[in-house]
Amino acid sequence: MSTAAAPKISFVSLGCPKALVDSERIITRLRAEGYELTKQHQGADLVIVNTCGFLDSAKQESLEHIGEALSENGKVIVTGCMGAQPDEITSRYSNLLAITGPQAYESVLDAVHKAAPPAHDPFVDLVPPQGIKLTPRHYAYLKISEGCSNRCSFCIIPQLRGDLVSRPINEVLREAEKLAKAGVKELLVISQDTSAYGLDIKYQPQLWQDREIRTRFFELAKELGDMGIWVRMHYVYPYPHVDEIIPLMAEGKILPYLDIPFQHASPNVLKAMKRPGNQEKTLERIKKWRSICPDLAIRSTFIVGFPGETDEDFDMLLDWIEDAQIERAGCFKFEPVKGAVANDLPGLVPEEVKEERWHQFMQTQQEVSADLLARKVGKTLPIIIDEMGSTIAKGRSQYDAPEIDGVVYVRTPKALSAGDIVNVEIEKSDEYDLHGRLV
Repeated sequence: MSTAAAPKISFVSLGCPKALVDSERIITRLRAEGYELTKQHQGADLVIVNTCGFLDSAKQESLEHIGEALSENGKVIVTGCMGAQPDEITSRYSNLLAITGPQAYESVLDAVHKAAPPAHDPFVDLVPPQGIKLTPRHYAYLKISEGCSNRCSFCIIPQLRGDLVSRPINEVLREAEKLAKAGVKELLVISQDTSAYGLDIKYQPQLWQDREIRTRFFELAKELGDMGIWVRMHYVYPYPHVDEIIPLMAEGKILPYLDIPFQHASPNVLKAMKRPGNQEKTLERIKKWRSICPDLAIRSTFIVGFPGETDEDFDMLLDWIEDAQIERAGCFKFEPVKGAVANDLPGLVPEEVKEERWHQFMQTQQEVSADLLARKVGKTLPIIIDEMGSTIAKGRSQYDAPEIDGVVYVRTPKALSAGDIVNVEIEKSDEYDLHGRLV
């Protein structure tokens, strides 16, 4: 008995890890229905582009990918954050199969079904229990909620993705357990506001392994920490209850790593951003955290050139960076985003001043990073391997997340595999990376 060939879908995933998880969920559903995936637009039955709409530069990248897909294939479905503002897309491209917003999985599947109906084969199970992942096999993103209930003046995420909606904790832990059983060695916990987890449902308890567990940040960290794999916390807003998880890091339950988007240090700028302005208290908390867990690594992001930022505000930021000794920091020049309140604030900073401040910030942070990394020379650290070369493997320490932080280059006389966790003696360092040998 002959069966129809499975329709082929080409998929483009743009934007942040949260969008990547959305892509994984759509792809998992497609594979479950028998669709094949291809990396080539030409020859595919259609193309899906999962867009990013946070910054104008990201929107332009999304539009370029949509244009390429239309040119090379002609049948294109657009989803993701930019889909929440479809006029910006249709004004440029009017001949799309469908446009859907973020997290609109059913709408994407409906559009796919109309354009390329699935070839059903009930005898073949195409989906592993953990679903389809776009990351390497040894690490995975675990998204615990959607949306955000904060109203930062520079951000339009709530407009695109709505207010905070937390996943039940038993559902999250079940997914984490499946990933661990599938061989994942590192979970990267993500959301728009990770430490607000459960707030929207009043920390509702759920039944997990014959116990009631509250849907809350600390309880989630504790349960994940008992799974015996690396657990890394991202997008952690510094609410007071974040203090509770630092002892878990000191005990080795979860990685000694916090990704906290501080954004600035000046109270005046933070007030204009509609973020907390008491950074002096934040410095005290960082010192307290490190007194409990000396190995704690903090990564953050900052914005320079925000409307109204004065020379004094910027100098305060540089001083704060030197005092806080942040291990990893990214910096962005303020960029207006359509629909953001910050666009109407007075005191626009000239582009050349933004550029100069960005370079000053990066130079200051580079010096901090180089000094902190130099202190690791001579130590032996556990390293998770990401890639293997002929004699040099590339991996990461507990203090480094994939794609955004530094790496560790490992001299090794034997072959290693991605996902191996090995001990490495650190022999030298540079501004962002470490170099060592397998022990």
